[in-house]
Amino acid sequence: MNKTELIDAMAADAGITKAAAKKSLESFLGNVEKSLKKGNRVSLVGFGSWSVSRRNAREGRNPSTGKTIQIAAKNVVKFKAGADLSSAVN
Repeated sequence: MNKTELIDAMAADAGITKAAAKKSLESFLGNVEKSLKKGNRVSLVGFGSWSVSRRNAREGRNPSTGKTIQIAAKNVVKFKAGADLSSAVN
């Protein structure tokens, strides 16, 4: 399912226009992003939670040349599925 299909499904399920569904989805995604940028955790009980984790700088290898390269430190987003989502998928 891509973003357009999700917007269509949200509009149909909620009985709202596609424009309203798109605005709602973009608001949700924007607020999750803002919260994660601040270093906060976003949790939806039963669905899952997003958090930011720091990945330290490290050495790696270029697979085509075999040379050692430096990989910079960065923040990564992690998602952990909640119990309800996990049981629904399994």
